[in-house]
Amino acid sequence: MTKHLLSVFLCIVLSGSCKPGKAGYAPPVNPKDSLKNIAYTDHRYKTIHVIVALCDNKYQGIVPVPRAIGNGQDPNSNLYWGNNYGVRAYFKNSKDWKLISKKKADKIRLERLVFKHITRNYYLIADAYDGQYIRNATKDFLYSCSGQLKDTVHADKMVLGINGNAGLLAYIGHDGLMDFQLKELVSNADNKTRDCIILACISKKYFNFFIHQAKANPLLWTNQLMCPEAYTLHDAIAGYIEHEPAAAIRMRAVKAYSKYQNCKDRESKAILVSGW
Repeated sequence: MTKHLLSVFLCIVLSGSCKPGKAGYAPPVNPKDSLKNIAYTDHRYKTIHVIVALCDNKYQGIVPVPRAIGNGQDPNSNLYWGNNYGVRAYFKNSKDWKLISKKKADKIRLERLVFKHITRNYYLIADAYDGQYIRNATKDFLYSCSGQLKDTVHADKMVLGINGNAGLLAYIGHDGLMDFQLKELVSNADNKTRDCIILACISKKYFNFFIHQAKANPLLWTNQLMCPEAYTLHDAIAGYIEHEPAAAIRMRAVKAYSKYQNCKDRESKAILVSGW
């Protein structure tokens, strides 16, 4: 099977895998009990932080994909990371980005990559979360959007802001909010508005309440089932770095999705949306 046909097949399989559940909100707990709040100390470069929940046949509510790409404990061949159109593989092969470092962050984040843009003052930090910890990935993303979780990473002889210290935050993977409810309170902690991208099935519906509470700006999210591979993210970020308006960023994403999924732009427009 060719790469293109495999991509189309996976889109169909993964779209069918999203099984809507209850999207709700439970009583909060205090996030300060467990979350860091470290100040971003180096302002020479802007940062983008991408949180990836690795595709996981065993621990996520999806219709199983082929075993090699659906092992959420193995980032190397995972659909959303080491596979051809995963974040690691796609950005590593991009002419716009240079891989600076690769390491394991901790037992939950199986790999952390730091990329530097070739021509612009941007770094991109991407974390591959063990698929069984998709709840952690979702919470970390939402806490980052709200500024409740802030951290830094040392790379390229610099201190770079991640989580709530990044200007743009992205989530890639299965929409876990279809399967579970979050009990923790998500609320804006510092009166700052952060841009975000959420490439997961029907993410506008399921993430809407939390993004409102975080006071984040949804540059790109979805109205329908979709295959959250890295080309959509890559091209959306290309527009973001050029300071294009949200409509132009969305169209970049639409064109990329149409190209790799072999569908018409009008179909991609129905999937990928911007704003409220």
